Amino acid sequence: MMDVNLWLVTIIMFFFGNFIFVSKHKHLLIVLLSLEFIVLSIFFFLNLYLSFIMNDMYMLMIFLLFSVCEGALGLSILVSMIRTHGNDYFQSFNLL
Repeated sequence: MMDVNLWLVTIIMFFFGNFIFVSKHKHLLIVLLSLEFIVLSIFFFLNLYLSFIMNDMYMLMIFLLFSVCEGALGLSILVSMIRTHGNDYFQSFNLL
C-alpha cells in the first residue's frame, strides 16, 4: 500500500511540475525551478523503480550528475540574462 502512495506522489509531482512549466510565467527563475521540480520527481520515480526491480543504483548517480549540470547551466544563463538585460522578465528581451 505504501508503494502505491509513493508512485502516486511522484506522478502528481511530475504533473504539477509540467503544469507550472507550461503555464505562462513572466520570470525565468520560476521556469527553471519548475524544471528542477520535474527532475526531482523523475529522480524519485527512478529510485522507486530501481529499488522495485532490485537493480543497482549507479544509474541514479549518473542521472544526478546530469541534473546538477543542467541546474548549473540554467543558473548561468539566468545570471548572464540579468547582467545583460537588467531583469529576468521574458518580455524585456527579444529572442530573435
